[in-house]
Amino acid sequence: MLDAEGRLRHAEPRLAGLNARAGGEPGQPIAVPAMAELVRISRRLGIDVARRILVADGEDDVELWVQVEPDGDGLRLTVGAWGLAGEGEGAHDDADAAELLALDADWRWEADGGLHLTYVSPAAGSRFGFDATDVLGRPLTWLFQLTDDGEGGFPMLGAMASQQPFEGQYATLRDTGRTVLLSGVPRTDAGGRFAGFNGAAHAVEPDAPETQPEPQGLPQNFGKRLREALRHPLDQIVAHADSISAQADGALLQDYADYAGDIASAGRHLMGLVNDLEDVQAVEDPDFAIAVESLDLADVTRRAAGLLAVRAERAGVTIDRPGAHETLAARGEFRRALQILVNLIGNAVRYSPPGATVWVRLEREGQIACVIVADQGKGIAPEDQARIFEKFERVDPSEQGGSGLGLYIARRLARAMGGDIVVDSALGEGARFVLTLPLEE
Repeated sequence: MLDAEGRLRHAEPRLAGLNARAGGEPGQPIAVPAMAELVRISRRLGIDVARRILVADGEDDVELWVQVEPDGDGLRLTVGAWGLAGEGEGAHDDADAAELLALDADWRWEADGGLHLTYVSPAAGSRFGFDATDVLGRPLTWLFQLTDDGEGGFPMLGAMASQQPFEGQYATLRDTGRTVLLSGVPRTDAGGRFAGFNGAAHAVEPDAPETQPEPQGLPQNFGKRLREALRHPLDQIVAHADSISAQADGALLQDYADYAGDIASAGRHLMGLVNDLEDVQAVEDPDFAIAVESLDLADVTRRAAGLLAVRAERAGVTIDRPGAHETLAARGEFRRALQILVNLIGNAVRYSPPGATVWVRLEREGQIACVIVADQGKGIAPEDQARIFEKFERVDPSEQGGSGLGLYIARRLARAMGGDIVVDSALGEGARFVLTLPLEE
C-alpha cells in the first residue's frame, strides 16, 4: 500500500525485500524503477495500470506482473506471476493445433485480432455459395451471423476473453442462410497477446434440424460478468493508448501516435459492446422495470446533444438542438431517456457526411411527446427499416459503426416507458427517427 504521494506504507515480506534490495524503505517512494514508473502513471492519470515488467534482483532477472490502482486516499500495488525471466517459455504451437482442428472440417478460416477474415478455404465459396476472395479483410460477422449455443452462450466470445479454444459456435452464412458449426484455436503474438483465431467450419445439414438449438437469451448476469472481466484490461488499454497518443511521456513519430489513437478508439468500441450486452440482458429480463417520473424531454435532448458535441465537431457535423427556452414535459426515466437520445443523435452524427446538419426537434401530438432526430445521411431502404431494430443487425455490416444493439435496446427502453421509436427514411434522403413518450398531464 502506498500513500497519495506514492510513498510506501506497507508491503508483504517478499515485495518489501525486493524493494529494500533496490535501496528503498517504508515511508519512501518505491525504489524498483519499473514499478515506480507504473506508480507515476497511475497517480498522474488516476487510473488502474497493469504491465509485465523485468527487474534485476541481485544476479537474477525477475519477471513480474504488476498492477497499480487508486485505493481510497492512496494506491494499491499488486505483484503476481513472480518468476525468473525465461521460466515457462515455450509458445503454443498454433499451427499444429490448427491442423488438428481442421482434420474433419468442411473448410478452414482464419481471423486476425480484430476478427477480420484473413483466410477462407478457396473451395468453401463454391460449395457454400459465397465468394471466398471477396470476404477477406471483412469482419467475421459480415460472413457469419452468430447464434447462441442453446444455453444462451456464445463460445467464441468466451474464447476471446480467455484466450482458449472453442467449439460449438453455431452461425448462419448471411448470403445463403446455411447453418455451420464453428470451432477455433486462438493465435498469440510474441508477447502472448490474442492475435486472432485459426478456425474450422462444419456444415449442419438441412435434414438434421435437431442439431440447431433454438436461440435463447443470454445466461443470467452474462453481460455483467463479461463487463467485470474485461473492464480493467480495457481501461488499461485505453489509458495507455491515450497517453501514447497524447505523447505525454515525450515526442514520437506521428504515425505511432495515430496508431495509439486507433487502439484507444477500438478499446472504447469494445467496451461499448460489452455495455450493450449487459443492457440487452437487462431489457430482456422479465422483471425489468422503468422508474417512471416527470422529466423535461427538451432538457434531456439538450444534454444528449451536449454529450455528443465533441464527436460532432470532429466529424464536421452540426447538431441543431432545441433552444434553452423550449420545454416538453413527459413521463419516463431520465437516465433511460438520455441513453436513447444519445444513441439516436450519435447514430445521426456517425452516418452524416462532413458539413451536414443533424436536426433535433420537439413536437406534441395529443397526449404524446415527440423528439425528432433527422440527418442528411444516405438513408435507409424500406426493406431494412424493420431489421435495424433487431439484435446485431445493421444495414451494412461491413461499414464501421456500432454493435447492432443500440436501436434494439433503445426501442425496448422506449416501449418500457410507454412510448416507441419509429423511423421514416428513403435511400439518398437521410433518416428521421422519432422517439415518443407519454406527455405529462
